[in-house]
Amino acid sequence: MTLLEARGVTAFYGDFQALYGIDLKVEEGETVAVIGSNGAGKSSFLRTLTGLQSSAPESIRFHGEPIGGLPAHRIVALGLAMVPEGRRLFPSLTVEENLLVGAYSKRPGPWNLERLYAMFPILGERRNNPGTALSGGQQQMVAIGRALMSNPRLLLCDEISLGLAPVIIKDIYDALPGIKAEGTSVLVVEQDVGQAMKVADRLYCFQEGRVSLEGRPGELGREQISLAYFGV
Repeated sequence: MTLLEARGVTAFYGDFQALYGIDLKVEEGETVAVIGSNGAGKSSFLRTLTGLQSSAPESIRFHGEPIGGLPAHRIVALGLAMVPEGRRLFPSLTVEENLLVGAYSKRPGPWNLERLYAMFPILGERRNNPGTALSGGQQQMVAIGRALMSNPRLLLCDEISLGLAPVIIKDIYDALPGIKAEGTSVLVVEQDVGQAMKVADRLYCFQEGRVSLEGRPGELGREQISLAYFGV
């Protein structure tokens, strides 16, 4: 069953057009990856999905309902949450307080502090520390946990491996199967093509605000991906 469907999504920053008619689907239980270079429109697309960028109502449907143009807090309440690029923790709050911010919509579901501390034990150990006093990888765990506390049906992850050591990236991506097992689908934006292909059921490549390639990782060749990614 289709959980998220984007049809002809456009996005503008003033006179600058960032997205040109993006079509994309996420089915229930899928992990879908979006790859592309800097400036390809990946983050603009996530911002549009989450109501941070304006869009036509019917251009985005979530579980069959039009959500384009809805305010961000209503989209979160419907079950769509984002882990933003750069983590964006609240520096004045502890780890636990940052996590609890994610639960304000009070959506029912499996995710709570106990469940998150079981998945990321280091967060339980440092729950009273300022969120920004942790390492980059630990801060990323907090950002993921904060989004999960809203009990989303779809988790959007924007460049969650950016700037992290390979061993930390592995730990974070190793958590995705457990997240999916709780009934949460995942849409992950990545510049790292190899990492995206490891985790994705299906993959989209963006180039200059357009979809340049779509398919299953096992069916896509390196030359296809290189052409779609770089345009050369």
